[in-house]
Amino acid sequence: MSDLHPDVRELALSVFGANGRLVSAGNDLVAALGLTSAWWQVLAALHYSPAPHTVASIARAMGLTRQAVQRIADLLAERGLVAFYPNPHHRRAKLVVLTPAGSTTLIGAEQAVAPLDEAIVDRIGVPRIREAIATLHAMIAVISERLDPSDAL
Repeated sequence: MSDLHPDVRELALSVFGANGRLVSAGNDLVAALGLTSAWWQVLAALHYSPAPHTVASIARAMGLTRQAVQRIADLLAERGLVAFYPNPHHRRAKLVVLTPAGSTTLIGAEQAVAPLDEAIVDRIGVPRIREAIATLHAMIAVISERLDPSDAL
């Protein structure tokens, strides 16, 4: 039997806590734009990606189910924030693309959260934020390799 590592448990619990606070704060900050944190997350995933994504690839990148992302993408499409386009690599898996209205909405969301971003940078500092990003990416890679080698980063 493997030993439990209290530091890993504390890290996991801290990630859970941070995620909960991020989702709650995000919901509050983007509500005036008619968004939820989940919708904002999908818009941001599309905006910051160098290439269009399928629903399945967004779900994998975000650690969500394909069905959950499909529901969000459909709602965003109904509101004109994303559009579906044919995928030259897969007949059934359409590409999800941010529309101009989606880009404008995302800019509004990012402006709404900018003061919180600044407070985090002021308190923690950019070097520690970058270190945290690297640590989380490494953690995600280990989890992916152990639980589903086909999804490993």
